[in-house]
Amino acid sequence: MAGISTDYYTRLEQRRAPQPSLAVLKSLTRALRLTLDERDHLYRLAGHNVPDRTRSDDHVSPILLSVVDRLHDIPAQVMTDLGETIAQNQLARSVFGDHRELTGMARNVVYQWFTTPRARTAYPPQLQVEESRILVADLRAAHARRNDAKARDLVGRLCAESPEFAGLWDDHEVAVLRSRRKRVAHLEVGLLELDCQALLDDDRSQVLALFTPTPGTPTAEKLTLLSAIGSPHHPSERL
Repeated sequence: MAGISTDYYTRLEQRRAPQPSLAVLKSLTRALRLTLDERDHLYRLAGHNVPDRTRSDDHVSPILLSVVDRLHDIPAQVMTDLGETIAQNQLARSVFGDHRELTGMARNVVYQWFTTPRARTAYPPQLQVEESRILVADLRAAHARRNDAKARDLVGRLCAESPEFAGLWDDHEVAVLRSRRKRVAHLEVGLLELDCQALLDDDRSQVLALFTPTPGTPTAEKLTLLSAIGSPHHPSERL
């Protein structure tokens, strides 16, 4: 679960291994489902500075992880308010692709939407303008709430690389995204139409996104099929 060998983990516990890297500690925090207090203690034991809680958004609480893991019949994932996917259940990985190995901007759906044409292939052209507007308005709300280097860097890169984003950013529209209809072109089962409900944590830095089909629809049947067979590859054209 942490992506390290049993031998290395054993040597860590016995204090026979070299000082673990920050990447290893981050993986152990996730695998052991540590709370923030427990995570901070682990970092101190390993001789590293404790992460700044106000600037770190890749720690998912054990409660949120448990909710994601217990939902087997609908896709569920945890995202930051800047659009990064940081936890998924198995069905979400089957629908949206496995984001566990992605890093940086590769796992940011807002950045991908405005810089990677492939991210839009499942959206009809008449819906793309509205999708762009929704994403920018939600990002502006997060940017204003955070006012930190990570948010400023993301916006700066998008303004430099996407004239469309820059134009929408100048409109100053602000709206936290809470619910919408999502269309996903899945390479194995075809079009999926899902109602997305976003549940925000207390400080709105992370979002639990739930994707539900209308009962009795073809999408519901397709999700049941995906839940049974799984999908090891990156099946979707649109995240």
